[in-house]
Amino acid sequence: MLCPWRTADLGLLLILTIFSVAASNSSYMDGKRMTQISSTPVSEVYTSLSVVIDTNTVLHCPRTLTRALLTTWEVILRDKPSCKKAYRSDTNEMKETNCTDDRITWASRPSQNPDLQIAPVAIAHDGYYRCVMATPDGNLNHEYHLQVLVPPEATLFLSRNRTAVCKAVAGKPAAQISWSPEGDDCVTEQEHWGNDTLTVQSTCSWEVPDVTNVTCSVSHLTGNRSLFIELLPGAKHSEKSYILYIILPILILIIVGSIWFLKFSACRKCKLNKTEATPVAEEDEMQPYASYTEKNNPLYDTTNKVKTSQELQNEVDCTGLHTL
Repeated sequence: MLCPWRTADLGLLLILTIFSVAASNSSYMDGKRMTQISSTPVSEVYTSLSVVIDTNTVLHCPRTLTRALLTTWEVILRDKPSCKKAYRSDTNEMKETNCTDDRITWASRPSQNPDLQIAPVAIAHDGYYRCVMATPDGNLNHEYHLQVLVPPEATLFLSRNRTAVCKAVAGKPAAQISWSPEGDDCVTEQEHWGNDTLTVQSTCSWEVPDVTNVTCSVSHLTGNRSLFIELLPGAKHSEKSYILYIILPILILIIVGSIWFLKFSACRKCKLNKTEATPVAEEDEMQPYASYTEKNNPLYDTTNKVKTSQELQNEVDCTGLHTL
């Protein structure tokens, strides 16, 4: 026959045994979970970084209180094999694989500063850079996506009387162009270059004659610029200006040229008449007898008077043309 107190003791002992086994299993699982956590990376950071071309930049590794056993930089650029730079602290040894760009170097001695330096930055340095540090507490990762910026060259000029062209030449990425006041008819075009830069061109026209000045605003990650230009007058004013500045001088030249041509022709005619009259006088001097006979002849006197009057009339005409 079982005693009640003995049965209670056995039940209590059984309950205590079950709880102790559960507690030991729980502590074992917690220890296993801690072991798994310590084997995973303690920190992993991703940064998107934009850098202006032809400047120097430094990429930082994660900061840690414990000494890193191994530091590795991996550089992944477009159309190039992956470059790896590694430093092992216990042996003070550095190693590189597929690293041919002399502008990508350690910022200092890896034992003192494991950061990476790019000096200067070029368009070809677009890509991904990752620093991995192996420490007793786990791995620390810091990855960069580097984007190289190229500032565009902004220009503004008139193509027609009330049409302006604004250009953002060879920028990376593409610039944004806006107008103030907005044009009545605007067309925007892009031109791609082989070095990943783009040229953006915006052409706008204004039909309202009240608009005399316009502003072109070029927006880019490297900075914004504003350019001003004055429009030419409207169509009616431009026609008047065309007549005033182009047609009128041409008419003046035609009139002056005509007068000069008439003067030149008249002078030539006068000279020819004089040269024709000279041989007659010489012939009269060489033939005195004939001249005497003709002078005494009434018919000769009449002819001579006619010739003399014609010569006088020609001289008067020449004198009048010279005065013009």
